Formats: sequence, C-alpha cells, structure tokens
Amino acid sequence: MPLSDIALTAAQRGSLLSLQDTQALSERTQTRLTTGKKINSVVDDAVNFFRAKALSDRAEDFSLRKDNIDQGISALNSTLQAIESIDALVKQMKGIVEASRSQSTQERQAATTQFEEVGTQIFQLIEDASYQGLNLLSNTNAVLDVAFGVRTASRLTVTGLDLNETDGDAVNGLFSVGVFSANGQNINISNFGLSGGSFTSYGSANSNVGFANDMITVIDKSISRLRGHASTLGSNVAILQTRLDFTNTYVNELSTGSDKLTLADLNEEGANLVALQTRQQLGIQSLSISGQQQQAILSLLQ
Repeated sequence: MPLSDIALTAAQRGSLLSLQDTQALSERTQTRLTTGKKINSVVDDAVNFFRAKALSDRAEDFSLRKDNIDQGISALNSTLQAIESIDALVKQMKGIVEASRSQSTQERQAATTQFEEVGTQIFQLIEDASYQGLNLLSNTNAVLDVAFGVRTASRLTVTGLDLNETDGDAVNGLFSVGVFSANGQNINISNFGLSGGSFTSYGSANSNVGFANDMITVIDKSISRLRGHASTLGSNVAILQTRLDFTNTYVNELSTGSDKLTLADLNEEGANLVALQTRQQLGIQSLSISGQQQQAILSLLQ
C-alpha cells in the first residue's frame, strides 16, 4: 500500500519530516567526518568546489615539473663533477710539462708516455660524462631543456659543449688548438702550436725551454676555459635549485589554499553528529507521542 494512502496526522507528518531532515544532515556529517572535507562534490558548494579544483589543478601541474627540475639539477651536477675531474687531469698534464724542464732526454721520453696517457683519459672521461644519455661535454647539439611551469617561456635551456673538439675551437674545445688525434687514443703533441719543437727535445742542454712554456700557456688557457664552463653550469644549478625550492613552496601554498575551501572542521562536525543523534532520538520520541491519540482509540476498541 503506498504511503500516500495512509492517513497521518499533521503532528505525525511534521515529526516524520523532521526525522528525515535530521537523517539527511546526519549522513552529510558522517560523510564529512569520513572524508575530512566539507565539500565533496559540486552539489555541496559549486563556487568553492570549482575554486578549490582550480587551485588543486594548478598545484598538480607544478608538481609534475618538480621531477624534471630535480633531474635537471642532477644532470648539471654530474657535468660539474666531470669538469672537476677533467680540471684535475689537466693540472696533472701541466705538472708533467713543468717537470720536463729539468729532466734528461730519457726522463722526458718517459714523461711523454705519461702525458699522452693523461690526455687519453681526459678524452675518455669527456665521452663518459653522460646522464640519462645526455652528454653536455661532448656534443654541441646536446640540450638540457627544463620547463618550470605551464607557460612555454618559463624554462631554462642549457646547450652542450664539445671539449673534445679537434679543430682548435677556442669556444667549445678544451684546448685552443687541435690536440687529440681523430680517434681520441692519444695526444698529438706536434699540434700544440710548437713550431719545430717536440716534447722530447728542448735543444742542446735543455736550452730551449720556451717549448715547455708554450705548452703551459696552452694548458693554462684550457684550465681557465674549464673554470668558465664550471661557473656557467654552477649558475644554472643555482637557478634550478631556486626554482625547485619555489615550486615546492608554491605547490604547498596552492594545496593549502584548496584545503581551506574544502576541508571540514572535524571538531565542529563531531559536535554536530552528537547533536543530530540527540535530535533524532527526540524526533522518534515526538513521533511516538503524536501517535498516542490513535493508540487511545485502539484501547477503546479493545
């Protein structure tokens, strides 16, 4: 039998509606306590729901950039470590040349082998300085591109170098003249720009030490070039670290702003639930009282 066919008094209908409203409020409060949010859908509060969603979406967009920024920092730090190692090897080359000024021809010949071996290690280290397949020291076409946000212009681009350049490139090459052989297996000492000189002979009684001085000049320039590259990379690392710190803070603020619009006060909702449970009990009691008149009629019929 449909409920509409049952005759209820006005008092009973009022108590019933009150119980239904109380039940709906109780369910809403329980949902808030369960989820921790006072706004769980657009039905709860359309304005604040979409405001919070906009903040959350932006926070998510920037969160996706954090990993790329962090990987960019690691790539540049790896490149910086490689440059520091190259710098140490170049200084070792310089030490070999400086020592050769006072060495005999036989000693200088042995030093030549050391010199070439250090040069080979420099070449190989440059070739090995890759991070996830990106080598910023051996390829001028290599590019590290790190995006900071959703805007196209908000990014940092770092272009690679070719320290193993053999054509005397003073911008990218480690040395200002061609030094390495084509396959990078040894140092071609005759290409140090020393006209007529060689590393194993400085003239009679080592009189022509100017050859060594010329070598040291070339090596000093390469050291300065390395330091310039390291300074540029260090500056880029600082930029990325600053952007990473900003992104972390920014995402946190966006998330906090979204939470302010949607999170429920659990203390308040807990108090509401207790009050609603009390109201529900009172409503049931009220409904019982409103039905006492019909119960009295029933007792007469009995």
